[in-house]
Amino acid sequence: MKKAYRVKKEKEFQKVFQEGTSFANRKFVVYRLEPSDQTHFRVGLSVGKKVGNAVTRNYVKRLIRAVLHELSSDIDPRLDFIVIARPSIKNLSYEEVRSNLIHVLKLAKILNEEGNRTK
Repeated sequence: MKKAYRVKKEKEFQKVFQEGTSFANRKFVVYRLEPSDQTHFRVGLSVGKKVGNAVTRNYVKRLIRAVLHELSSDIDPRLDFIVIARPSIKNLSYEEVRSNLIHVLKLAKILNEEGNRTK
């Protein structure tokens, strides 16, 4: 994902946490915020140390980015959102990560209904 599509700064993360709303399932927590002057969505990823060592955390982040890249055309472009991976995510396959992420993004109304396409 391009840098323009990422929430990177601590200040931006805090704004989404404090002003946004949260949605969760067993594998992910998602915070969403609707800023006004934006042409595309921005996403922040958080994978804590409870998930595993640095190699495992980076692998999980790559999986999440791959799913988000695949679904990018179906994501509401006005949003900033943060995806937090829960520790139980580390042993899942790509398809399991994808289905869990689609589920929580639909709960948060980030993903349009077309987002349930299969490969």
